[in-house]
Amino acid sequence: MLYIKNMVCPRCIMAVKGILDDEGIPYMNVSLGEITLSGKITDEKREVLNKRLGKIGFTIVNDRKGQLIEQIKNLVIEAIHYARSMEKVKWPEYLSDVLHLDYKYLSSLFSSVESITLEQYIINQKIEKVKELLVYDELSLKEIAFQLDYSSTAYLSNQFKKVTGMTPTFFKQSLKHNRKSLDEI
Repeated sequence: MLYIKNMVCPRCIMAVKGILDDEGIPYMNVSLGEITLSGKITDEKREVLNKRLGKIGFTIVNDRKGQLIEQIKNLVIEAIHYARSMEKVKWPEYLSDVLHLDYKYLSSLFSSVESITLEQYIINQKIEKVKELLVYDELSLKEIAFQLDYSSTAYLSNQFKKVTGMTPTFFKQSLKHNRKSLDEI
């Protein structure tokens, strides 16, 4: 198993698969932040892979703490940006269950490495999803709040303004949407 930093979307997966295929590195699966190899690779192949990945903004994560941080980020991104619905995700239970580690440890590790709390990272991801949905203009703010498991549109609006400095309505009306790529959050 290889852990890859900055993989945040299906196009990232396609790009990594392309590199693996080009280099003749056999794999069983590629998902957000992870490559499941079907065998061992030589140090030379690993170095070539790391260089090719680096050219498109990815990095192989070698240390256990870094791998854990990437797993946390990818679980959050997957749940917020790619799941059909968030269905009342309880982050402490969800992350602990999937990673088989205590949430307090995960939160503390995340904060110490990323210089942002895990809770703030989750909020930032949700706000980026709100921006995306506002730009698409297919859902009302009430529907967006429901989809992203906010207790009310007022709570969503307050959190949106706290993070972005503007209301969702003003954001929607502005010409410059100030969206960030997911790996910049």
